[in-house]
Amino acid sequence: MLVTHISAAVASLTWMVIEWKKTGKPGLVGIVTGMVAGLASITPASGNVGPLGAVLIGLMAGSICYFACGFVKGKLKIDDTLDVFAVHGVGGIMGTIMVAVFGTAAFGGTGVDDMVGQLGTQLFALGVVIAWSAVATTIIVFVCKKTTGLRVDQEVEHTGLDLAEHGETAYHFE
Repeated sequence: MLVTHISAAVASLTWMVIEWKKTGKPGLVGIVTGMVAGLASITPASGNVGPLGAVLIGLMAGSICYFACGFVKGKLKIDDTLDVFAVHGVGGIMGTIMVAVFGTAAFGGTGVDDMVGQLGTQLFALGVVIAWSAVATTIIVFVCKKTTGLRVDQEVEHTGLDLAEHGETAYHFE
């Protein structure tokens, strides 16, 4: 429980500082997104790292996921709603790899050879998970495309999904 809170707090503060330096002000959405990045990144490692490992994973999560969001949206031009891949995907991958770096002693290892062996195990497991996720996502996208479609038209998108799809508005401004 301790390392989960530490990683989330450090990632949140790291994201806030980066955003503050880049935009001139901290944003609440960024702070919360940084917190989620810290949680996603510590999850694979939480039972195997100590507080210092959690601080380092939090620092990495806040910075790597922040820049991953910009890369996915800005450079790749992918509509990553709520930064799901850039935060959960990138953070989870990073946290899984960091288990080998910061959690090797928890697996009974003591040296560099043990860390390299654990890193190989973690990378193999990541490969399996990434392959499974790619296949499952492709199937899900295919089924959704055939049944409901992947996107609404531009007019509906501008009107807002609440009104266009559900006949209601979430916020009433008068």
